[in-house]
Amino acid sequence: MTMNDSNRWLWLAGLLLCTWLVYLLTPILTPFLIGVLLAYLGDPLVDRLERWGLSRTWGVIAVFALFSLLLLVLLLVLVPMLGKQMVKLYQLAPLALDWLQHVALPWVQTQFGLEDNFWQLDRLKAAFTAHLGSTTDVLGMILSSATASSLALLAWIGNLLLIPVVSFYLLRDWDLIMLKLRSLLPRKREGMVVRLMSECHEVIGAFLRGQLLVMLALAIIYASGLMLVGLELGLLIGVLAGLASIVPYMGFVVGIGAAVIAALFQFGLAPYPLIGVAVVFTVGQMLEGMLLTPLLVGDRIGLHPVAVIFAVLAGGQLFGFTGVLLALPVAAVIMVLLRHVHDLYKLSDLYAEPAGAPAEPPGQP
Repeated sequence: MTMNDSNRWLWLAGLLLCTWLVYLLTPILTPFLIGVLLAYLGDPLVDRLERWGLSRTWGVIAVFALFSLLLLVLLLVLVPMLGKQMVKLYQLAPLALDWLQHVALPWVQTQFGLEDNFWQLDRLKAAFTAHLGSTTDVLGMILSSATASSLALLAWIGNLLLIPVVSFYLLRDWDLIMLKLRSLLPRKREGMVVRLMSECHEVIGAFLRGQLLVMLALAIIYASGLMLVGLELGLLIGVLAGLASIVPYMGFVVGIGAAVIAALFQFGLAPYPLIGVAVVFTVGQMLEGMLLTPLLVGDRIGLHPVAVIFAVLAGGQLFGFTGVLLALPVAAVIMVLLRHVHDLYKLSDLYAEPAGAPAEPPGQP
């Protein structure tokens, strides 16, 4: 066995060992991964503040203050409003089933000639109604389940408090950590590895920073528009549509479907609310395609929507919530590596035509 083969097997063994360690450490990795994510997102802001004359530490403090302010607004304003709409949705569920059973589904039966007993929603409605009175206190139910084990609650609180600590130190020393990691690269391969990591950084940065901003903007546009239309669940549907926009066009499909159903249930067949819903999502889709995505994301991501869905589901299946956090960065790195493997394959003898192969006849005009 040659030295090159030994090195390859050594790298493969190291990769398998790292994967095994990640799997074993999954229960404690979540706060560290969230801390790395926050540090990665905040590093460009800190670098910009440094260029404006602030020290690294004061730049980190300023960015932390900004993140804390956004989190405070989220906790004090958005979360209670979403909680009220979730309770409202749960309370409207039996009425929605009534509407489906006595209005929407009979119309479908008439149009398609279905049997009278084709739809049977009595059991589902009874289940919602039976549990409605005992589960309206959603917060109490969550707290009671969380406090069932005092050790689990303490661990959860500890992980929550660990996130800002990890984020602060990583963000303060981010550039130093990157320099230390670069100094550990093999000298002969440094240029290639740095080039690959730069491409990975471009893809991950464009997705995380750009796509998250697009999702936030679309959530604001959809929620504001639907609330102006008068939809009772406009805020909830708008936020869900914004979150679903992590996959291109999925936010539009999910949002307009849910909004049309909610508008039909609330306003009946009145045309103006339905037109308003269509206008809101049309404007949002136009802004996303012509302004938000070109300005905030650009064409650098290269992650196919199907790849995004598969990566998130596969990460969640393998490693739980930790896998969801790792899914998209790992998918971006794999995509960059596959792109280079494809280029190497095109240059290899395996892809090249055999010597003496007959040339293809020219195409007919």
